[in-house]
This record gives sequence, C-alpha cells and structure tokens, in this order.
Amino acid sequence: MKKFVLLFFICGILSAQTLQSQSLTWYEGTEAGLIGKLLPTENPYHRADTSRYAFEGHERNLVRCSAGLALRFNTNSTSIYLAPEYGYMYKGISTSFLASRGFDLYIKQNGKWLWAAAAGPSVGREDKPFNLIATMDGSEHECLLYLPMYSELRGLKIGLDKGATLVVPENDFKYRIGVFGSSFTMGVSTSRSGMSYPVQFARRTGLQILSIAASGQCKLQDSFARAIADAQVDAMIFDTFSNPTIEMIQERLFPFIETVQAAHPDIPLIFQRTIYREKRNFSLEANRIEADRIAFADSLMAIACKKYKNVYYIYPDATSPDHESSVDGVHPSNYGYTLWERSIEKKVLRILRRYGIRP
Repeated sequence: MKKFVLLFFICGILSAQTLQSQSLTWYEGTEAGLIGKLLPTENPYHRADTSRYAFEGHERNLVRCSAGLALRFNTNSTSIYLAPEYGYMYKGISTSFLASRGFDLYIKQNGKWLWAAAAGPSVGREDKPFNLIATMDGSEHECLLYLPMYSELRGLKIGLDKGATLVVPENDFKYRIGVFGSSFTMGVSTSRSGMSYPVQFARRTGLQILSIAASGQCKLQDSFARAIADAQVDAMIFDTFSNPTIEMIQERLFPFIETVQAAHPDIPLIFQRTIYREKRNFSLEANRIEADRIAFADSLMAIACKKYKNVYYIYPDATSPDHESSVDGVHPSNYGYTLWERSIEKKVLRILRRYGIRP
C-alpha cells in the first residue's frame, strides 16, 4: 500500500513537471472574444451585477455562474491548456462535474460547428492547469469554448504553444436574443456545458443567445424583470413557468411583462410552456401539481397574448417517444435538450422573422 501511495505521489510530481515544462504562452481569457453576455459586469464571466439588482440568496450565486457564455478565438496551436480560477461551484448530484465546472470546445469545420473536446480539473485540483486538447495539426482553427455551466469563474488563462497565435474573429453570431429561464434553460443534467437548448439553438441558427437562466430560481421576480429591462436585446425568450407556483404566476406574470415591455415595447417576448416531467408517470401528486400549473399558465398566457402586443406562447417538447430522454425525472438528458431545441427552432424563427431577425 505504501509503495502504491509513493508511486501515485511520484506520478503526480512528474505530471506537474511535464505540464510546467510545456513551452506555452499564457493569455488572459479576456483576450479572446466573449459572446452570450446579456449585461455588463465588472467580472466578465458574471452574467448580472449582483450589487445593482435586488437578487436574493442563491440567485446571487446563479447569476455569477458562467452558463451560456463562450469564448471565440482562432489559433494555430497544436494544443490548448486552461487555468481557471473558481469562486462558487455547484455541489449537487444531478449534473456532472464536467458540465458544472468543465469547458466544452467546438471547432468550425466546413462552415459548421463540430465538437472537439471537453475537459475540466480533477476534484481537489481545481487550482491546477489542465490540457483541453492536444496533437492538433497546427493549422488555424476557429474555436468556440463554452465556459462552466454551474460555476463562477474569477479568472481564466488560456495556454497555447509558444509562437502560436490567438486572434479574435469577427462575431458571426448575429443579433442579441435574450433568454431567461430555469435549470432547464441553464442546462442542468447535461453532460457538457455546450448542450443546453439555448446554446444548441445558437449553433444551429447563428443567432446570439444571451442567457440569464437561474436554476430553481426563475420565478418571474421583479429583480430579473428590471435586469432584462436594462439589457440591449432584439428579442426575449422565456422559460418562466417551470419554477413558480400557481400563486406566483397569478401575482407576478402581468407585472413582469409590463416591466419588460416598458423598456422594450417593440421586441417579441416569446414565452414557453414548461415541459413534461417524467416524474409524473406514476406519482399522482406530482402529476396533479404539474398538470394544474401548466393549465393555469396556459389560461393566463391566453389572456396575455391578447392583452399585450408582441407577446407569444409556444410549446416545447423534450420527451422522446420511449420516454427515455430524462436524467432524473425532471431534467432532460443531452438528447432531451436536443429534442427541446428542435421543437422550438422553427416556431421561434417564424416569430423573429416578423421583426426582421433572420439567421
């Protein structure tokens, strides 16, 4: 046993020495192009300023997480290393560490984004640099690097081969489409941070999606309405009926719409019905609660769509025919989120076209 521990210790030293001996140039993450950001913040990897809006409790942690944010850069490096500095980190069980604190890399090939790599620091070694991808061919690649879905970044460094370039390309994700939603919109239970339905929508359409999702805390709060009112957006998409109770929906929905519309009177506000949760299959109580909430939201949105100009209501679907697209009875799997994106893509684009917004 002692020999095994000693061997493990020696391997760790050698691994660290190997990493340190790499001939790398380190860049600040801010030297790459940041996309997906709804609001200006002092920390570039936060999604909203917690000192400006009246966020409460866990809401403050959530808006400091980097869900939906991504870095864009071109490089001819054969390898990419990352050295993140974390603040708040997710400790739950419904999402893997790779998604919650890891990084997800896509590279453009023949005009389309192709998955390239995903990696993150080992548990207990979150303060150590790690290799994201190696042995690329040395030609220039256009990279899209999704940041951790459920962790706060206080800093990030990108390590590239000595002499390799890092160039910020023109942002070809057009317009600014905001999205406010629950853990579904944040991407909880995905295996990688690039698999939530909003970022899949962005990759497929070329529209820039700006997320301010708040897992479990998307309850039509006035604080979030005011933050959205301050944002520069061409449209808004909402997943706002997955967390609040019927009482909250009744009390807050119309004031929420009115606050947002006062600042953005001419943009489309596209609300989504909450998805079917597989935990309803055999639990009578869960089925009753979900059915009642959906029916109530449907009834109020029927009024809202008539009462307010530019308000829409669409139905997403994350359920596979065999009902095997759920991770925990609540959150979809990667495949479930893909089904969600496919179910709303044409509906959303059809609405956006009315406002001159086209991919």
